[in-house]
Amino acid sequence: MTDDAATRDELINMVEMSETGRAAPPTEPPLALSEDEEYGLQAESRGQWATVLHRMLHNKQALLGMSVFVAMIVVALVVGWFWSYNYSEITNTLNAPPSWSHPFGTTTIGQDLFSQVMHGTLQDIEIALTVAFMATVLGTLIGALAGYYGGKVDSLLMRFVDLILVIPTLVVLIVLAHVVAQQANNWIWLAVIIGALSWTYIARLVRADFLSLRERDFVEASRALGASDARIILRHMLPNAIGPIIVNATITVAGSIVLEATLSFLGLGIQPPNTSLGLLIEQGQDSATTEWWLFVFPVAFLLVLILAIFFIGDGLQSSIDPKKSRVRA
Repeated sequence: MTDDAATRDELINMVEMSETGRAAPPTEPPLALSEDEEYGLQAESRGQWATVLHRMLHNKQALLGMSVFVAMIVVALVVGWFWSYNYSEITNTLNAPPSWSHPFGTTTIGQDLFSQVMHGTLQDIEIALTVAFMATVLGTLIGALAGYYGGKVDSLLMRFVDLILVIPTLVVLIVLAHVVAQQANNWIWLAVIIGALSWTYIARLVRADFLSLRERDFVEASRALGASDARIILRHMLPNAIGPIIVNATITVAGSIVLEATLSFLGLGIQPPNTSLGLLIEQGQDSATTEWWLFVFPVAFLLVLILAIFFIGDGLQSSIDPKKSRVRA
């Protein structure tokens, strides 16, 4: 308490004593802040990304998703490097149930299912991350140009987006299936095809944000100071729209895994001798009631992988939500 505050309190006590004949009640100590209130007050003193990271670390669902996702990548890499059997190697143990030497059993031709599931998981993650990168870059670029310039540029780019939206993805992939089949060990072709058709939603999202941001005072001030269009878009507008972009990138990762699994299940995706979770599910579906391990393990890993990514996306959405950074009065 400062000297001025102490003097003011003494004067108030003297006045009340002169009026009532008794001293004023002591000032109540400040109420202790709850954990949520303290969390809200501290958030304002941090930077934007430090606040997001702090919330992510306090979000149990997001931490669980991130831990599972990272663990699956690490295990898949370790198995690929150090496991006794390669995913394409054919052993003398045919159609065997899970055992110590083959934790997930073997296939009908003697391949170790554990190494196949791990390789398929890593393959799906590689495809999904490539698709998400392509979709995010393309969608952000087109959406930012359409939202910033508006007018004819906006109209032209949005008609292009509508054209991509009306093209059935499965039809395009069926037409290009022979390309994928010829490049059986080069998954990048499949990722490029899916990525070229998966950026439209992000483009619409970025466009909507930029249409709102371009009318803000800081954009007008930047123009008045002579900043170039590229600088305004990259340095001032894009950072304000980065939150929804990141969240939708994680959704794109999960959607890409589902789409790749669907295509491989239909025979239009990854081709042998390469493998993926979708291809393993397709190969094991007929044996689901007899050799259950051929179907159960790929399905389980696919579900866990998708749920982990959705948990990460949900945690990011909660952490980046600007409403959660408000300080309580």
